[in-house]
Amino acid sequence: MSSSGFSIPDATAATGKLRVGFLGLGIMGSPMAQNLIKSGYDVTVWNRTKSKCDPLINLGAKYQPSPREVAASCDVTFAMLADPESALNVASGENGAASGLSPGKGYVDVSTVDATTSKLISARIKDTGALFLEAPVSGSKKPAEDGQLIFLTAGDKALYERVAPLFDIMGKSKFYLGEVGNGAAMKLVVNMIMGSMMASFSEGLLLSEKVGLDPSILVQVVSQGAISAPMYSLKGPSMIQSLYPTAFPLKHQQKDLRLALGLAESVSQSTPIAAAANELYKVAKSHGLGDQDFSAVIESLKSKLQH
Repeated sequence: MSSSGFSIPDATAATGKLRVGFLGLGIMGSPMAQNLIKSGYDVTVWNRTKSKCDPLINLGAKYQPSPREVAASCDVTFAMLADPESALNVASGENGAASGLSPGKGYVDVSTVDATTSKLISARIKDTGALFLEAPVSGSKKPAEDGQLIFLTAGDKALYERVAPLFDIMGKSKFYLGEVGNGAAMKLVVNMIMGSMMASFSEGLLLSEKVGLDPSILVQVVSQGAISAPMYSLKGPSMIQSLYPTAFPLKHQQKDLRLALGLAESVSQSTPIAAAANELYKVAKSHGLGDQDFSAVIESLKSKLQH
């Protein structure tokens, strides 16, 4: 038993590295797991659609047919799922990870969920004697590929310390925020701000064009000033061309705004800007743009959609 409360199996002791499970291999999960494999970790993967596991198996990952079997065969299991329902189901549904966990193991949920769901998952995991950490990430596809994510963690400090080297491979920074629920809340606040920023930026691009200005010059002007954000210079040029290559799906941005508004409601905090932005994302989603990048929200402000 290590000082952090982990029982280290012989195979791990021999290599000095944890055996890592990874559940959910979408836009984010796949590059995150790849970075662990490339760093020499023994990684076992699972995804609801097995074909998404194949590229990782080709890189050297092992495969198990259920979250339960992944968790049973690994020291620490990461989960990156699309929404609260999926995260809860994979953690504690039939053949879920919880049924493969035991004292000495750890479960790290890097999905973006609401605090209530995160606490529910935590309770199910802790019932097995395993340790739990919520660790939603700030960053999209490119930061995931480049190992430049920001981890917003909360839960068992011993597990945080144990998996810190893994966070350092997958990300550029990590924050420990205390009790479970705090990581989820921080992520929702960050994504609430981001969604409102993108909606406002979209209004500016369209207005500049309508009054005869060159929107690409607007992007340059904005990027030189105090309101500069990497997001504007990164997304602006393709938005001007009405191209939205998916880094962060619009349907997930809308989901995060919905959850953030629920969080605000729970503490009676007024968030009128986020509420207005959420309506724009809902319009874009209703016009079939859910799987496009969240920058496609600009389409909801174009007259053809508004009528």
